[in-house]
Formats: sequence, C-alpha cells, structure tokens
Amino acid sequence: MGTVFKFKEFEVNQEGCAMKINTDGVLLAAMVEAKEPARILDVGSGTGVIALMLAQRFPEAIVDAVDIDETAYQRTEENFQASIFAGRMRAQLGDFETMSEEKAYDVIVSNPPFYINALHNPDGRKRVARHTDLDFFKRLLTFSNDRLSYRGTLQLVLPVDLCDELLCYTKENGLTLVKEVSIRSFAHSEPIRKVLILSKEDVDQQERLDFVIYADKGIYSKTYQDFLKPFFLGF
Repeated sequence: MGTVFKFKEFEVNQEGCAMKINTDGVLLAAMVEAKEPARILDVGSGTGVIALMLAQRFPEAIVDAVDIDETAYQRTEENFQASIFAGRMRAQLGDFETMSEEKAYDVIVSNPPFYINALHNPDGRKRVARHTDLDFFKRLLTFSNDRLSYRGTLQLVLPVDLCDELLCYTKENGLTLVKEVSIRSFAHSEPIRKVLILSKEDVDQQERLDFVIYADKGIYSKTYQDFLKPFFLGF
C-alpha cells in the first residue's frame, strides 16, 4: 500500500505510522451508528482515517482524535488540516484520559491495540500500536462512562476472543451492550472481528448481526461495497 491513500473526499498520508489503514478501521467508521452527533472522539487515531470518515458522515459534528504516538499524532494533524473538514477537527497528543473536559461526547470510537498478554512485538512503536493490557480497556470503559452524553455510545472493533473478556467488565463500568456485529471474511467462515456498540442506557434486547466482506474470492460483497462506496474510489 502506498504512503498516501486517496478517498473520494479526502486523502490520508500514512508515512511513518506504525499502524496503516486497515479493514478493521474503515469498517468501524462506516458502521458507526449515531443520530446527529455533536461531538465525536476517536481514541488511538493512528493515521486519522476513522475520524476523517466520521467527519464526512456527520457534517455537523466536531471530531476530536487522540494518540499517544507522536508520529501518529503528527500524521493525524496533517491529514486533518489537509482535509475539507479541518475547521471542525482537532488532534491531540497523549493518553485519552488527558483529554480536556469540555462538553460530553455523543460517540467514542476506537480500533484499539488488541493483543492482550500476547508476545510483544520487538518493534517498540508497533508494540504500542498493537499490544495492550486488559487495563487499557477497563480504563477506556471508565473514561467512556464519564465522558459520554446521556445517550452516547462507545463503539469498538475487536478480535472475537477479546470481546467476551471485555464484556465481562462493561456492567461494572456502567455500560451495556446494545449491538454486536460479527464480521466474517466469507458467509461460511468463522467471525474474525466484532463491532460492539455499548451504551449508558439499558436495553431490553441486544441486536446481533452478521457482516460478510467477500461474496467470493477476490469479490467484495454487495453489503461491503454499499458501506464503503461513499469513501472508496473503486466503488
């Protein structure tokens, strides 16, 4: 993949970023559910692609992004300033818990580091981008409960085996699973990722759906194309 990834309404320079644009991130951004959100926060912005896609989808929203990696922060800031959405986008360097307390967020999203307790990558920056401890998720749940608006949601994309572990801690942190989308490569294959939508509001019944990326080898499903068509030049 080249250094600059061109979308229909913006470009993303990912030079030097430990984590490049990936299917997880773009699917999460395309799937985010929100009704006229005023404020959105992207935790672990990487290149800034998720935040930019959300700025395109929600033209009235203020979109903040935070990352602890300096190169990722710099790229995010550059990509924001180069976009047509620059006036309502803000990047910050640091831990998400250092975000200044202003108005509450209607949506918090994250395509987080996900190899909990796995063998850490010897590349220091990739280790930070890809590996974490369960403590990260507990802190993110607590932060989200504190900083979400009354009807706000935390929306994540995670490996399947991590979802069950994470969901054990949602209730004690004041959040409830509202929706779970199982992402499969093919209709007959096992899920490889899940998108979780967590809310501060209790729900009577949780919604569970499947999402298939490929209709056949090398052929994207119609659903995948429909979700990404507003963004990808090839669709």
